[in-house]
Amino acid sequence: MSAEPAAAPPAGPDRMDQYAGTGLELRALQVRYGGRVAVAESDIAAPPGQITGLIGPNGAGKTTTFNACSGLLRPSSGSVRLFGEDVTRKTPAARARRGLGRTFQRMELYDSLTVAENVALGREAGFAGGRPWKHVLSSRREVAAIADAAARALELCGLEVLADRRPADLSTGQRRLVELARCVAGEYQVLLLDEPSSGLDGNETKRFGQVLRQLAVDEGVGILIVEHDMALVMEICDYVYVLDFGVMIFEGTPRDVATSDLVRAAYLGSEALDLAGAGG
Repeated sequence: MSAEPAAAPPAGPDRMDQYAGTGLELRALQVRYGGRVAVAESDIAAPPGQITGLIGPNGAGKTTTFNACSGLLRPSSGSVRLFGEDVTRKTPAARARRGLGRTFQRMELYDSLTVAENVALGREAGFAGGRPWKHVLSSRREVAAIADAAARALELCGLEVLADRRPADLSTGQRRLVELARCVAGEYQVLLLDEPSSGLDGNETKRFGQVLRQLAVDEGVGILIVEHDMALVMEICDYVYVLDFGVMIFEGTPRDVATSDLVRAAYLGSEALDLAGAGG
């Protein structure tokens, strides 16, 4: 594997303008494990300023798709493009430096740090890039930029009053927001969110959805979300893709998905009847 360039800048506003509407794109993406096809030639687009849903039953290939997007695994064929650039062979760190952030089903926060310090890590990692010593040798200007980015992310996610608390003392919903704020501080232009509402109660889920809509609409962030809470998907998503046994069986607006006989048979079942009036 060829070495990654040491200083690849993240996708900034100029880069987003240059490739407006593209964001993250999967083209004919296929992932194989041995002789088994885990994901079969899928096309997905997660444009800036929109929330795109990826749904399907357990084992459908959603997390595998996410791993291919973020660089944790390399697809057997097809490509992953980020703001017009083919990043299929780039490492996760290189993709992050180009504007791609991700959260995982299992939250990864540092309980020894405060909420503010956890959030600041998102921006600090961007400055360090492939140079670990930058974590301890940041310039005064970088330190100020990290503090500003963390403060803005805390405000956007409504976490200012919790800034000095430890993650271990927070509810699951609050911890999820801290994880999201860390991505916001990192100034990623595309976010991959893997089941972010897991463990949240109704009020926490509603608040989380509001923050995601604000990120997309007001900040222009593109969001690709894997989620089992169909009420949340119908409420916040602009467009939805449906995977079943690694095959993309349907795509459309939330209303299209909720009223699809094919999706109902494969995944939603009778729940589709309750969701048909939701979404755009």
